[in-house]
This record gives sequence, C-alpha cells and structure tokens, in this order.
Amino acid sequence: MFEAFSSGYYLGRLYVQPASDERAVINSEHLERVNEQLYADGDALARVDHPLVMKLGGAHFPVHGETDVPERTLAVPEPVLDAGDVENPPTLTEVLLAKADHARRLVNIGAV
Repeated sequence: MFEAFSSGYYLGRLYVQPASDERAVINSEHLERVNEQLYADGDALARVDHPLVMKLGGAHFPVHGETDVPERTLAVPEPVLDAGDVENPPTLTEVLLAKADHARRLVNIGAV
C-alpha cells in the first residue's frame, strides 16, 4: 500500500479522482488500515488525534474517510488535481503520505 520513501514521507500509488466536496477523502476502511499500519506505536495503538496528511504535486492536505469512496482511491478537490498535474482522472498516481511526526509538524504550522 505505502512504503518508506524519505525521512518525512511514505510513497503510495492511488487512483486519484475529483472529490464531490471541498475535502480530500479515501475509503474509511482504507484510512483505518493505513492509520494502524503506519501510525501505530509500539503498543499497536494508532494515533487518531492528527489527520493523515498527503502531498500531491506541491499541495499538502488532510485526508478524511468516507464509506462511498472506492478502495485505493483518493478523491481530492479540483485545485489539488490541478496542482498535482493529474490528467484524465481517475488515474493511478504516486502520492506521498506524511509520516506521523512530519504530519504533526505540518498541522501545527498551519501548512494543511
């Protein structure tokens, strides 16, 4: 699903498509699995006090869960599609997922 990419990010490939509203969403079950696999501490407790933060092109954004989004699909607002140079959506696209500490920093400085 996602693999280590750098000190601040994991790399994944998701189908990226336009969102029906103003926020980025992935399938709720997928969101929960990603949270458990990548953000769980040594006691297998997942951090839920900070959102998942993804990066597409130059844009960082929080990602929420929705039950009606297909598995392995990221739905993002039109401006994010434009910033990420996503052509002919839905298309399989590389996306970055901020690691827990980096996501927390981005949220704290107001970057997302």
